[in-house]
Amino acid sequence: MPNPRHYLQFSDLTRAEYAYLFGRSALIKGKFKRYEMHQPLVDRTLAMIFEKHSTRTRLSFEAGMHQLGGAAIYINTRDSQLGRGEPIEDAAQVFSRMVDLVMIRTYGQDIVERFAAHSRVPVINGLTNEFHPCQILADVFTYIEYRGNIAGKTVAWVGDANNMLYSWLQAAAILDFKVHFSGPAGYGVDLGRASYPVTSAEAAQLRCFDDPVEACTGAHLITTDVWTSMGFEAENTARLNAFQGFMVDRRMMAAAAPDAVFMHCLPAHRGEEVEAEVIDGPQSVVWDEAENRLHVQKALMEFLLLGELPA
Repeated sequence: MPNPRHYLQFSDLTRAEYAYLFGRSALIKGKFKRYEMHQPLVDRTLAMIFEKHSTRTRLSFEAGMHQLGGAAIYINTRDSQLGRGEPIEDAAQVFSRMVDLVMIRTYGQDIVERFAAHSRVPVINGLTNEFHPCQILADVFTYIEYRGNIAGKTVAWVGDANNMLYSWLQAAAILDFKVHFSGPAGYGVDLGRASYPVTSAEAAQLRCFDDPVEACTGAHLITTDVWTSMGFEAENTARLNAFQGFMVDRRMMAAAAPDAVFMHCLPAHRGEEVEAEVIDGPQSVVWDEAENRLHVQKALMEFLLLGELPA
């Protein structure tokens, strides 16, 4: 049995493979908009394992698999033996004998990696504390839809150096664009973080700024996330105090390139990490960005199971 392809980090695919996926996503989305059936995964089954709560991840993967002709099974770890101490390695052996594809949304990146190491079928990272590759896949595709090739452009990230930021850095190294980061002291980029240090190629695409307006100056895409990610709720008060002055607002958008777009992975807290006039304003593309999770993940699942297909 050949080794399956997994998607655990953005760096798991090549630039050429991303070019294929973005083209395929456009084709699949076009069919969706025209109500044309596209079902290459008939009789295939996706298991969706959730340890972290979700709205967009579950909806996009579950709807996507059904639209591709397959079936999706939702599993919450609290309601399964995984929540009672069954080893990840044992679960992987069982799951991968019963389904064709597994998506996991959990806390530690090591969990998805251990599962993948013992799986006979492709495993997709639906989100971990360390990386969120499917969201960046959707974000880059959304930028391409609106503005074309992202190569040579600048993405400004304002806020916490979280899983999204580290996935943006991986994307920047592969797709050749710059990342500007601005966040408060104590929440900056950790180039040498344990187990998943930033590579020299990723670091070469990064510039850090104390002033978020300066980070946004000339940027083509400005993006942010909630200040308190899932799993860090105990730090909420400290984070709200620390991040004062880092809300993406009209000043930052005005400093960006004239055709800059705003993105947010959602859910958003208006008046905290983003000003309402920005997320609800003319430069915001957050709703297309959210929808595009559906289309890029359909292309990804198709690719992991069937490889590259003719148009």
